[in-house]
Amino acid sequence: MRVLFAGNPSIAVPALERVFSLPKHICELAGVLTNCDAPSGKGCRLEATDVGRTAAQWGTPVLKVEKLDASAREAVSALHPDLLVSFAYGRLFGPKFLSLFPCGGVNVHPSLLPKYRGPSPIQTAILNRDAETGISIQRLAREMDSGDILLQEKIPLSGRENTGGLSEIAARKAADLLERALAGISDRSITDTPQNTADATFCHVFTKEDARIDWTMSARVIDAQVRAFNPWPMAWTRYNGARLFILEARFLDAEAPGAPGLVLRADKQDGILVNTGKGLLAVTRLQLETKKALDWRSFLNGARGFLEVQFETN
Repeated sequence: MRVLFAGNPSIAVPALERVFSLPKHICELAGVLTNCDAPSGKGCRLEATDVGRTAAQWGTPVLKVEKLDASAREAVSALHPDLLVSFAYGRLFGPKFLSLFPCGGVNVHPSLLPKYRGPSPIQTAILNRDAETGISIQRLAREMDSGDILLQEKIPLSGRENTGGLSEIAARKAADLLERALAGISDRSITDTPQNTADATFCHVFTKEDARIDWTMSARVIDAQVRAFNPWPMAWTRYNGARLFILEARFLDAEAPGAPGLVLRADKQDGILVNTGKGLLAVTRLQLETKKALDWRSFLNGARGFLEVQFETN
């Protein structure tokens, strides 16, 4: 069974590596479909996607396309794939494209579908302070993330995960689950289970503005925001006319007098304490816009007068 793997970011790389390493009686990697090289870094040098860069090391055919048009379909057809495997590719596949694959297509999605259909399930699970999330392997369908479920695995959450760390966990578990799914498809032992559309919930693409801290919210909500938006776009507030990114923090249930957003004091154990709408936020790692990230002690050494600053609340 020849597989075309479609994906872009680092979360999809372990799954791609697993497909590449599987014995040929299960599947063979025919090629990779990924986005075109894009400017990156201060020099705006063109760089390949993580998936594209990984596949190129093996000499695997890499198709970099801007649109899934007739020319893209022709290039895919020339690889003679049987099955499409998609993970964080970021585009919908139309019926003409899917018709190129005799065995259809499967998608890896980091949530327990039908919960959190859409592009940001990991961030959303952290923002909502869920007790668990998971990985779903599903059939590709016309409607986003609506296909039948092949396999699912739960991931318990401690309440201290950030998106970067949870993405790494999800990536490893996805590779294992995808291997099981491909083996089941190969020997026709796997069973499809339709999703209950009535239970479907959705998530959306986040922006930098979504990451702006509203200090009138509770410390628990802001703590989740800090974790959900790390490593991107980073939770932030205004300080001396510039963005101040809060990289690491945790909530404290203690109460203190003062307006939300007021920097109260530095605590040797907990860090910089900031008042919120309910509870305190203990900030331990910060970064001023255009500056490097610092632990709270180093930050205070270079920011005289920071204690008793009043952050904006809107």
